[in-house]
Amino acid sequence: MSDKHRQQLDVLSIGDVVTDAFIKLIDDQAWVEERDGKQILSMEFGTKLPFDHVQVIEGVGNASNASIAFSRMGLSSGLISNVGDDLWGGDIVRALKKNRVDTRFVHENSGKVSNYHYVLWYKEERTILIKHEEYAYHWPRFRKIDIPKWMYFSSISKHAIDYHDDVADWLDENPEVKLAFQPGTFQMEAGVERLKRIYQRSEVVVLNREEAVLVFGGDHDNIHDLLDRMHGIGIKIALITDGPNGAFVSDGTGRWSMPLYPDPAPPVDRTGAGDAFASTFIAALMKGADVQSALLWAPINSMNVVQHVGAIEGLLTDSKLDYYLRNAPKDYHPKEM
Repeated sequence: MSDKHRQQLDVLSIGDVVTDAFIKLIDDQAWVEERDGKQILSMEFGTKLPFDHVQVIEGVGNASNASIAFSRMGLSSGLISNVGDDLWGGDIVRALKKNRVDTRFVHENSGKVSNYHYVLWYKEERTILIKHEEYAYHWPRFRKIDIPKWMYFSSISKHAIDYHDDVADWLDENPEVKLAFQPGTFQMEAGVERLKRIYQRSEVVVLNREEAVLVFGGDHDNIHDLLDRMHGIGIKIALITDGPNGAFVSDGTGRWSMPLYPDPAPPVDRTGAGDAFASTFIAALMKGADVQSALLWAPINSMNVVQHVGAIEGLLTDSKLDYYLRNAPKDYHPKEM
């Protein structure tokens, strides 16, 4: 597509992209037990265990899931990421294109393999075996036409710590671009001080309750304390999800709690529920919604994702989101805190 006909992207997502192979375990071939306060998935050791089936899903990962969610909701969406020069990488790029995600910034790394994760799928929960390949992370060169309205930054390899400085430098040079940040595991472990420029620049930061305590400290039982700490670093909109308790958000002037949208059936697989919530909330802001209106959409996409296998199949269009909203229970609305 020529520059003349290329439109400015609404959003570019940044983060690692993977293939997930879901291995469906047979219920009576595994069990869950409590040990040292943690739930442990157990299977018989040193033997051959039957499994039900394998389902392979290409082009997933926190940032990629978000990029597809944005596209489903009618936003022009792209992804900055890395793949290897293998068959898996080609499959990932094709899957992204199929979902109408702009892949011009997905870099193919010569001599490298693409990220491939194995998901042990037991009942509705999953345990993911992960390995982030060591790519040479380079921030792309942007022409004026390439600069998006928003950036969405999420999970990336621990080998990419200096890459965060490149992102922060570019954002300083382009103050009109808004940033949404959904930290991944390594980014949370890196600490607030190391990623202070990213947090301070963020329009929205999304964490679950346990993650918020891990990153910012504070009282797990005091949601106001956690939101205050997030604002204290410079975050404009702080969003904390809390499992069955729904979500809590503060924009610095008002605070609201939001219940879950009721499940139409027991969840099939919980993979991607958090990504769906975060990306849908931010997509609504991109489309001009206020915080309270954005809160109405986010739980709906999260609800529908867990009715399917993997993080992307259940992502909804904006018209489908509106359908569920029109048919929501009377008590489904944000409540002031």
